[in-house]
Amino acid sequence: MRLLVTGASGQIGWELSRSLMPLGDLVALDRRQCAFSRPELLPTIIRDIKPDVVVNAAAYTAVDKAEREEKLAMTVNGTAVGVIAEESRKAGILLVHYSTDYVFDGVKQTPYTEEDVPNPINAYGRSKLAGDAAVRQAGGAYVVLRTSWVYAGRGHNFLSTILRLAGERDELRIVDDQIGAPTWARDIADVTAAIVRTVCRERAQGPFASGIFNLAASGATSWHGFAKAILEDATRIGLLQRVPQLKPIPSAEYPVAAARPKNSRLAGDRLSKRFGIVLPDWKQGLALCIEELGPRFRGDNIRARTT
Repeated sequence: MRLLVTGASGQIGWELSRSLMPLGDLVALDRRQCAFSRPELLPTIIRDIKPDVVVNAAAYTAVDKAEREEKLAMTVNGTAVGVIAEESRKAGILLVHYSTDYVFDGVKQTPYTEEDVPNPINAYGRSKLAGDAAVRQAGGAYVVLRTSWVYAGRGHNFLSTILRLAGERDELRIVDDQIGAPTWARDIADVTAAIVRTVCRERAQGPFASGIFNLAASGATSWHGFAKAILEDATRIGLLQRVPQLKPIPSAEYPVAAARPKNSRLAGDRLSKRFGIVLPDWKQGLALCIEELGPRFRGDNIRARTT
């Protein structure tokens, strides 16, 4: 089996290279090699590689910047995804694509299911919803995995930001009225590999039912709760020499260009019933990620102090 991963340098894409490698011949391309900002180039790339599976982790993810670059966000997250989906359908390729909790407005009081009607409240959410629609309209064999609050031990994300700011400030003001499930990119990649393995077996045996599935860690917290857990775990293993005070604030006191949904919780029932997969509580993934990050984080600090 040949697998193509796009967006290979991103948080999920980097983890996918490790998780998918045991499944077959893996080709991992970053945005320099496979630019979603130029959708017209994508068909040739797919035809040259001839994959059996495409796992698309490429995306425009700068949520606030998308408010002034909505056309580019729509090209990357919508138009290009449609091109990939159409090429996959024509060639009989399985397409795995990632969506986001930001396709919802966040006004629902309970976790969102796959049947809930999307209603994005920012440009990023609109562009991702366009990609979801393009995949469904293209048809073929596809799995759309809708996830939330993704973080990893590398790249720019909430975890890395909190660890950096902890060494710079005495107080951190963190929003506490937005609720979601922080989801480790490693868990997303591992679940993706399990799903690809199952789907490829099913397709070899007969018809396959495509669909959208929520993929997020169990449990939920606020951004303030997430930050508190980060500082606690990092302190426990000796990553931090000082811990700033955390002050909970409402969203209104932290103005940003793009509105955020207040409720980003995603129900995982469909994923559990279809694939027998339930992600662990978000705190477990965070603890493992920080423990793995420890040696590298300490090494970076030592280099910073000696240069």
